[in-house]
Amino acid sequence: MVTMAAAVLVWLGLGSVKEVWIQFCSFKKNVESTRTFLQAVKSEKVRATNLSCSVIAHMRHNSSTLCVDVLFRDRRRLIMSGAQLTAQEMLTAFASHIQAGAAAGSRDKPGAGIGRG
Repeated sequence: MVTMAAAVLVWLGLGSVKEVWIQFCSFKKNVESTRTFLQAVKSEKVRATNLSCSVIAHMRHNSSTLCVDVLFRDRRRLIMSGAQLTAQEMLTAFASHIQAGAAAGSRDKPGAGIGRG
C-alpha cells in the first residue's frame, strides 16, 4: 500500500504543500491509516518533489487524536482524522486538494483555458 500511495504522490508532487503535520499515538488500535499516510509522504521520492515542504510527525503516548493537518502554499488547509478514514481515503482527499489547487492556479494565469487555434 505504501509503495502505491507513494507512487501516486510522486506523480502529483508536493509542490503546492507548505507543511504536513501528523499527530498520532502508536498505541491506538486504529493508527495504521495515519502511519501509512506518514510513510507515503515521508518517502524519499515524494519528499524530492518539494524539499522545502516540512513533514512533522508528533508521536504521542497519551491516546491523543489521530490527525493529519496539511497546509498548502496558497493557505488552503486540509485536516483529516486518521481514526475515521482509511489510508486510501486520506490519500485520495490529499490528491484531490493538490489537483484542485493546481486547477485553480492555472485558471489564475493569463490565457489559461484558451485553446490553440
